Amino acid sequence: MSVADLLAAARAKGMRIATAESCTGGMVAAALTDVAGSSDVFDRGLVTYSNAAKVAMLGVSPATLADHGAVSEAVAAEMAEGALQRSDAGLAVAITGIAGPGGSEFKPEGRVCFGLARTGTPTMTETVEFGALGRAAVRAAATDHALALLRSALD
Repeated sequence: MSVADLLAAARAKGMRIATAESCTGGMVAAALTDVAGSSDVFDRGLVTYSNAAKVAMLGVSPATLADHGAVSEAVAAEMAEGALQRSDAGLAVAITGIAGPGGSEFKPEGRVCFGLARTGTPTMTETVEFGALGRAAVRAAATDHALALLRSALD
């Protein structure tokens, strides 16, 4: 399914979309808005690269950040829920990860956590280990995965 098809599916369901992005820096929002006419489906994108931005703009709990770190499913869930609560969207995807270079033994390069929040359903989270593909490739893979999550939520 193309991005245009994803937007058409959201349009058909009367579903607006929001994004909350960290390591992708707005790439999902850019992919959605690259399609002409997306403004009737795409509500907003929030790029919250710093922890302070995650707290201020999305309502991520400082305790969650302290307990789990920014690259965690717990933070991805709160990011997605925050985007949903702070928008006119019924569906929100969130991304937080380590695009590289670098990482650690506990949080390696290429680890990306996703959150998917939809009005009236429990928030879904998952972690994908893309590996040390290089910064651009990890970001592109994370963007594609987030778009796939949105598509699946609309099926």
